[in-house]
Amino acid sequence: MQCNFIKSDGKPCNAKAIMNSEHCYFHSTNITEEERKEAQSKGGKANAITVQDPLPPVTINGVKDVVKLLESTINDVRSGQLDVKIGNCIGVLSGQLIKALEIANIASRVEIIERAILEKRTKYL
Repeated sequence: MQCNFIKSDGKPCNAKAIMNSEHCYFHSTNITEEERKEAQSKGGKANAITVQDPLPPVTINGVKDVVKLLESTINDVRSGQLDVKIGNCIGVLSGQLIKALEIANIASRVEIIERAILEKRTKYL
């Protein structure tokens, strides 16, 4: 159920109503102003990006290096040394990097096979 509150501009509130109420958390008459402010503050802090020192650069030459990076990232996130959002970003980018490495490997192998076929064809002509 939608919140029944009508804002000052005449538009309805788009939030979901809380259980057993016609209003959302912020428009409910059962919630004090202090509770609302505390909830807003917590929400803002939860969505804030934590600024941390830049991470050292890494050299990645293959899948083994990606695995080492992921292992280090997992341990840093678990110990609280690395923000979860940064850890997640590293994980996503690592997945893309592994795909790119696989494609490059396949392309290289196809090129070798094509060269071998071409050499055999020219040899018999």
